Amino acid sequence: MDHTSIITQVSNPKEEEIISSSQEKVSQSNSSLKKQRNRSFFSAFFCCFRDYNVEPPSTNNNTSSLPPPVEENGTVPKPPAKYLLPEMHISDYGKKCVVIDLDETLVHSSFKPISNADFIVPVEIDGTVHQVYVLKRPHVDEFLQKMGELFECVLFTASLAKYADPVADLLDQWGVFRARLFRESCVFHRGNYVKDLSRLGRELSNVIIVDNSPASYIFHPENAVPVQSWFDDMTDTELLDLLPFFEGLSREEDVYSVLQNLRGR
Repeated sequence: MDHTSIITQVSNPKEEEIISSSQEKVSQSNSSLKKQRNRSFFSAFFCCFRDYNVEPPSTNNNTSSLPPPVEENGTVPKPPAKYLLPEMHISDYGKKCVVIDLDETLVHSSFKPISNADFIVPVEIDGTVHQVYVLKRPHVDEFLQKMGELFECVLFTASLAKYADPVADLLDQWGVFRARLFRESCVFHRGNYVKDLSRLGRELSNVIIVDNSPASYIFHPENAVPVQSWFDDMTDTELLDLLPFFEGLSREEDVYSVLQNLRGR
């Protein structure tokens, strides 16, 4: 597995600690993908996945009790008093839950100016306002609207809420996301912020995660629909191409067998 880092200048060490504009592109072979896929990281402010060679802890698919998160230092903190998601909205009864990533899945963001940015989001850090330039992935509007009709949709990002929440406000004009989960809802496991689907409060057999980073769903790869990392290719059609698949998946009883077939392609 090749790791290539592209380091850019930051104004001071404190800013680097919080919003490091270090970008890491990770190329890997994934049998469920049609080609090698890349991911860009802002290692402290946006999503932070440093090591793809991680093995999941032993888990089971029993959602009757909430398992405690596994911390990198080996300590096991007390489990939260409730699941990450609220009770399902009555209009979503009977729908499967789809967890959707933000950065490099739906948008690409940068602290460096982007001439054709769809949004410019001000983020305050230590009393200084920084501009974050956000580019929407092609067909993201159509994708979100359709997914909102078919599923209970949840935004789950390893980015900080101070950046991701205002981006979601601008991106989701239709109220597709029933809930938004940020970095503090992740489990820090072997240097990665992992999205532990067993902590959502939904039956795992009815949960699907859409994410460009295999490290983010290392605990539950059998629930994943991998997507290609996106940065600025305006000819990209992956979100549009996925819609027929999700329409069919929404009607399936056995999610695992369908996703296993997808990974086997």
